[in-house]
Amino acid sequence: MAKHPVPGRVKTRLARTIGAAAAAALSAALARDLARRLAPLPYAVTWAVWPPEAPFDGVVAGARCIPQRGADLGDRMANAIAALLAEGPGPVLVLGADVAHLDLAVLDAAGAALASGAEVVLGPALDGGYYLIGTATLWRELFADVVWGRGDVLAVTLARTRALGLRVHLLPATFDVDEPADLDRLREVIARGGVSLPATAAVLDALPSMTG
Repeated sequence: MAKHPVPGRVKTRLARTIGAAAAAALSAALARDLARRLAPLPYAVTWAVWPPEAPFDGVVAGARCIPQRGADLGDRMANAIAALLAEGPGPVLVLGADVAHLDLAVLDAAGAALASGAEVVLGPALDGGYYLIGTATLWRELFADVVWGRGDVLAVTLARTRALGLRVHLLPATFDVDEPADLDRLREVIARGGVSLPATAAVLDALPSMTG
């Protein structure tokens, strides 16, 4: 799931600190680095893009892009899952575009969990949301009437899986890049050689440390 990197439309919390242009440049860099990392994997990768008419293939050249459809993020995620499950049996893993640093072994773990009896997999984000949700069946109840961006999104989603009686597997937690402090977390991951993110590193190099 990705937003087209237009200044003022993406990473608005970060933009208050680093400026709208830098926030958009970072959003584009994260997408490019994630696309590069996903490309060699044995998965069919599809970028669901907002707004629907955005020329996102200019950001992730050569990758498959489809429009997001729906009134809010939950609706758009559910509709993306439905569209992909209509093409084949799945499962579908929905991944946020701002976790380019993710250990990609997590994707294998998610697929293995779904193949072994889990009905939903969730990757907890440190801010209380989730960076990944995966399933082979669409339960729209997991996506409806959620206040996205709030710190209880994961808790709300888990409560709904319990109400539906679904078997859930939790993946390792990580951060997504939404707040100024996340920039220094990302710098640390890159500095210790945990992941190669050349486009993102170039943007970060032009920004000041968020911790001084």
